[in-house]
Amino acid sequence: MAINNPQQAYANNSVTTASPGELTLMLYNGCIKFIRLAERAMADNNIEQKNINVQKAQAIIRELSITLKTDTDLAKNMLALYEFLHERLVEANIKNDPAILKEVEGFVTEFRDTWKQVIQENRRIQQVGAGGRV
Repeated sequence: MAINNPQQAYANNSVTTASPGELTLMLYNGCIKFIRLAERAMADNNIEQKNINVQKAQAIIRELSITLKTDTDLAKNMLALYEFLHERLVEANIKNDPAILKEVEGFVTEFRDTWKQVIQENRRIQQVGAGGRV
């Protein structure tokens, strides 16, 4: 089945050609996007759209949790943080509380920014290892 929408084709290609690190970055960005959409829907008193977007953010947090290799203390701590964020999203949805969404958004943004730095550092190290200059 051909995709007629060039933006959708680009998005599909981006996902299928992304490294695992880039996929994680995409998940963080998607989670932030859905939290912001939920915040906007909450402000507009659009309960259905708020619920849909909070649930999408929850699904991303679950995906990050289940793909995490928990063989280190750091990974175990991240798993506990993901579980906390998932619980907070559920609470924000039930209580209709934008402050909780902001709290979760702050955590996810920090994770995303840190992960982005890790990817950039790994690329720099690979370039140096391949004889490139940085």
